[in-house]
Amino acid sequence: MSGVWVFGYGSLVSPESFGHTLGRPLHRGVDFHAAVLNGYGRRWNYGVMSITGESDEPDGSTRQWTIVALGLEQSADETTNGVIGWITDDELPALDARERNYDRVDVTDLTDVTGPIEGRVVTYVPQSEPIQHYRSARDRGEAAVERRYWDLVDGAFAELAPGEQERYRRTTPPPDIPIVAMRRDSVPLRHRVREP
Repeated sequence: MSGVWVFGYGSLVSPESFGHTLGRPLHRGVDFHAAVLNGYGRRWNYGVMSITGESDEPDGSTRQWTIVALGLEQSADETTNGVIGWITDDELPALDARERNYDRVDVTDLTDVTGPIEGRVVTYVPQSEPIQHYRSARDRGEAAVERRYWDLVDGAFAELAPGEQERYRRTTPPPDIPIVAMRRDSVPLRHRVREP
């Protein structure tokens, strides 16, 4: 069956989150491997356009937020740690839908993998519109990283391999917006943090 490897650098680092979109589990060392992407830096720069969050203020009011997630930008001197997962051609539309407003980019020649693989590697890079959406919301004081997503990604790197969480933290510039515990109408299963 034909397909492609997808480099994940945020919530896709969680095999549970990645596998939820595919409707099947991913297996470390088989169709899920640690990897490094060269020539790109991870950024908190993707303004989610399909849903907003809200939080309660100390005065009892409710505050609306533009939710900000991770993206990539080209940067010749940087590397980004993450994973690659094998996706069949039939599964690719589901992942494209999850990563809407990102462009799927071929990064085969820029990816180093711990393990023997064959085939192309792609990743998802934010389009200009969600980046501008984030910047505009940030400048209005209305952008925030959702605490649930923050914890999911950090925990996924902790479970990936020794040293990967520290590398993620060291190579990812901190967000220039707050991290907020917020509500939304629905929380995708792929963004729920597994209870210990």
